[in-house]
Amino acid sequence: QVQLVESGGGSVQAGGSLTLSCAASGGTFSSYHMGWFRQAPGKDREFVSSISRTGAGTYYADSVKGRFTISRDNAKNTVVLQMNSLKPEDTAVYYCAARKSIGRSTKPLEYDHWGQGTQVTVSS
Repeated sequence: QVQLVESGGGSVQAGGSLTLSCAASGGTFSSYHMGWFRQAPGKDREFVSSISRTGAGTYYADSVKGRFTISRDNAKNTVVLQMNSLKPEDTAVYYCAARKSIGRSTKPLEYDHWGQGTQVTVSS
């Protein structure tokens, strides 16, 4: 059973940057496809980005493509989401998630383990 802990959230002005980190423990990190999701108040949880087990494949929602970068370090059991050119509409709680099944997914229900979330607030 893998445990996930996010860090790095905070408040920033529009145009700024934040780096989110997710530390995994209790499982074989390299066997999981990792994802980031976000949920704004009153909205469904939505896919942001994901990365394959080896890190060779990265995937992004259209809304963040070109601004966010996902990476992972299997030796350190961490996945990082670098967020640049932040916009007020990026404001949400961001969650790290792990998917055991082979292949990528943008659906929250297809991820097996979740972190507790970290708040990102972007002001205009």
